[in-house]
Amino acid sequence: MRVSCPGIVDGEFAGRFGSGGTVFVNTMPGLSPPLEIADAPEGTVTFALVMDDYDAIPVCGFNWIHWTACDIRSTSIPEGASHNDPGFTEGCNSWCSALDELTVEEATGYGGPAPPDRPHRYTLTVYALDTELGLERGFRLNELRFAMEGHVLAHSTVIGTYRPSGQ
Repeated sequence: MRVSCPGIVDGEFAGRFGSGGTVFVNTMPGLSPPLEIADAPEGTVTFALVMDDYDAIPVCGFNWIHWTACDIRSTSIPEGASHNDPGFTEGCNSWCSALDELTVEEATGYGGPAPPDRPHRYTLTVYALDTELGLERGFRLNELRFAMEGHVLAHSTVIGTYRPSGQ
């Protein structure tokens, strides 16, 4: 299985998908990148995705979760699908923990890159699953991980860097 993200060019996310963009949802960068999934294994029923930032660990003490989603039935996710009735279920991101004024519901869906200190690498992994997970909107990453146990047929990862404004 292969995943590609046309929003990543020469290893870097285009500025519009993070803090350098113009689309914000509840103060978070809100324009989600497009994705293409190819060569999914036989028996794939749905896909799930996780986009996180391990370079955030020295800054905040944990990997920053930017996007989680499950029960994706399409092999193509268009740019801006998150926050626009995407046809799949989205989970909570880390913006809820960082901004006390955001509720879990407000921090559900894509919350794009906004690295505070230096360029960060963002890991976007798509999982091919043999079932629908049936999680509720606003699920947490641990709920997704436990629900996927025993159902992952394949996974594929793409990594893109995002630079803070001015770098």
